[in-house]
Amino acid sequence: MGEAADVFVIGGGPAGLAVAIAARRRGLDVVVADGAQPPIDKACGEGLLPDTIAALQLLGIAISRQEGFPFRGIRFHGQSGEQVEASFPSGQGIGLRRLLLHKKMIEHAERIGVTLLWKTCVTGLCPDGVVIGGNKTISARWIVGADGMRSRVRGWAGLNSIKAQQSRYAFRSHYAVRPWTDCMEVYWGSDAQAYVTPVSGDEVCVVLMSRRRGVRAASIAETFPLLAERLSCAAMTAERGELTVTRSLERVYRGRLALIGDASGTVDAITGEGLCLSFHQAEALAAAFDSGDLAAYQAAHRRIARRPALMSKLLLLLDTHETLRHRALRTLAAYPDIFSRLLAVHTGTTTSPSHLAAAGALLGWRLVTA
Repeated sequence: MGEAADVFVIGGGPAGLAVAIAARRRGLDVVVADGAQPPIDKACGEGLLPDTIAALQLLGIAISRQEGFPFRGIRFHGQSGEQVEASFPSGQGIGLRRLLLHKKMIEHAERIGVTLLWKTCVTGLCPDGVVIGGNKTISARWIVGADGMRSRVRGWAGLNSIKAQQSRYAFRSHYAVRPWTDCMEVYWGSDAQAYVTPVSGDEVCVVLMSRRRGVRAASIAETFPLLAERLSCAAMTAERGELTVTRSLERVYRGRLALIGDASGTVDAITGEGLCLSFHQAEALAAAFDSGDLAAYQAAHRRIARRPALMSKLLLLLDTHETLRHRALRTLAAYPDIFSRLLAVHTGTTTSPSHLAAAGALLGWRLVTA
């Protein structure tokens, strides 16, 4: 490694690796530094939706069916026995362990020439670039903060001005059980959801999300009896917890520094869109490096976040209003074509505002007349 780089990325998770790969594919000299030793795990749902898989392919990373578990769509389960499902309009999703995804991204970054500095702490910024290890400086034309939801880089750059924020708790476990479904499933409880993704032929990932810290795996039997029955004889791994936050920032860049991934804002984990957001942001940020204009990245960041943020608001509305949730699930079960339309919007198959407006209006009408 030299003493300078075109792009210096602080944070070696999927978001940091994605922008490193996107920038390197444009011929830039890229360095990534992270204080951890890979592969890096995180308490996430491990379901890659079709739009996420397509975004990975744009980065040059292919995920095969054999590496995970393919699923065809989304299924909702209500407390009163309501059930509604829809297949993805195109493609399939893949349940993939987070550690394997991180390993594949590292290997691809190394293969195309990204310099990776593991166990290397960035301790601050300097006029020319960054400070590592307390006293060594590396100059960089562009600096990227990809250090997660609790980003230190965001504070160093003075970008902590938050427009809106809502937090919930999430706890992930894996269960040694043969998948019973070809869908990613969401079980709705009175104040929690269980988000189930098959990740192999003999294992499922379960993430519990709630506004209450105390909703853990031990709560499944009481809150989600159908799911508890399916998991009753399965061995469980240790729970891993994390906050799931809906957050938007006033700005995501200052000078020659830009934020990406969870450092730049987040949507609730129930959307399953966190990784996809990061991958699209990576392409937009690399394009901004090419043009020399980070204001273009700011505009693209807002545009990319618009659809997932809207879907996050709709899903959290169901979480906080029990009566509305029951009526909505009953209506969707009676009119599954509406659920199919909403899933098409959710996965980016259609980005037409009129399509979303029509689906929303139809759902609203059915709710009123139900």
